[in-house]
Amino acid sequence: MLFSSLASLLLLAAPALAQDSFVGTWSSGSGAVVTGSGFANPANMSFTYPKTTGISYSFTTDGFYEIARYRFTANATEPNCITGVMNWAHGTYAAQPNGSIVLTPFGDGFQQIQNPCAAVSNFIENYNDTELVSAWAVYQETTGQRLYLYSYDGSPLAPQNLVSATPNMLPTQRLRNVTGTVSTSSGGLTTENALVVSGGEQRWTASSASMLATVLAGAGMAASLL
Repeated sequence: MLFSSLASLLLLAAPALAQDSFVGTWSSGSGAVVTGSGFANPANMSFTYPKTTGISYSFTTDGFYEIARYRFTANATEPNCITGVMNWAHGTYAAQPNGSIVLTPFGDGFQQIQNPCAAVSNFIENYNDTELVSAWAVYQETTGQRLYLYSYDGSPLAPQNLVSATPNMLPTQRLRNVTGTVSTSSGGLTTENALVVSGGEQRWTASSASMLATVLAGAGMAASLL
């Protein structure tokens, strides 16, 4: 009887913990990756490298968004061939009646991809995918508000903590001229106008890649790290 009463109380309390707005700036993990001027510079298609990997999403009350992503992807068959990706995009979002969110970019997004084993080991390309967030939830937890987003296929993204209730974003308009159209792919990456990065640009060295591969192998991880 006591257990039944306690369960009922918890069920009644759960909705009170849920929040009804995802507006603000959110960041996963240690919070090193944050949207805004400290991550990407669209004017010259460059990035400022955070100390650790992660993702960051920002949303405004009037329908704008920005995404910053920094990740490594391990290669189980070739441990030294680690792919690093810096990714930035912004645009407008539309919340759907079914709880999903459609993110439509302005068309000036870009990403830097580095893979020491690839024919071109370091290059920058446009990134202009329309993305689908299939579901979302915000909960008030002991550490503060936390945002849970789910990808187009239902897979969860890394949980993000609220960094600022006021969105930290670059101007909500197209910030550079781009040749090409926006892709409506839900999952893949669109490659347009790839630019090879000069040897002087920041890249992960062979020693750092080897060290990361050792860590990943020890942890048994062969998937994307967020």
